Amino acid sequence: MMYENLLVEADSESVDVYEKKLSPLIKGLYSDSTIWINNELSSVEKGCILAEELGHYHTSCGDILDQKNIQNRKQENRARNWAYKRLIPLRNIVTAHKFGIRNRYELAQYLNVTEEFLQEALTRYQEEYGIYTTIDGFTLYFDPLGVLEMFSDYIIID
Repeated sequence: MMYENLLVEADSESVDVYEKKLSPLIKGLYSDSTIWINNELSSVEKGCILAEELGHYHTSCGDILDQKNIQNRKQENRARNWAYKRLIPLRNIVTAHKFGIRNRYELAQYLNVTEEFLQEALTRYQEEYGIYTTIDGFTLYFDPLGVLEMFSDYIIID
């Protein structure tokens, strides 16, 4: 479902999205308002990749394929960060806690992302916020992942 929503978002931004068999090493590409997604990926993987490629649309410019170049790596990180915030906003982790989500597998399923994408997002959030941050009266811990409700319980999501 997330993938379909992102396709609608891309269309509203006049970004063309095509699914095509790509090299197994390539999951997605973006150039000139066009995104190619490897058609051999699962729907959940396609959603994560499409979010990152939309991140490139919103945050990147030029050819950044050479990741030895620090400026290109910075653009890659900006696009990934955009995708993390788009698919895994911190409030959604708190909402998942309220719905009884208790481990990373369940959380990834609830958010409709891969476990790998979830872990990368959590690592990025920890880089940005430190080991925890507070949102809407909840303290969100990144390592170990857990949500502490003020004057309530502390639940570890392994």
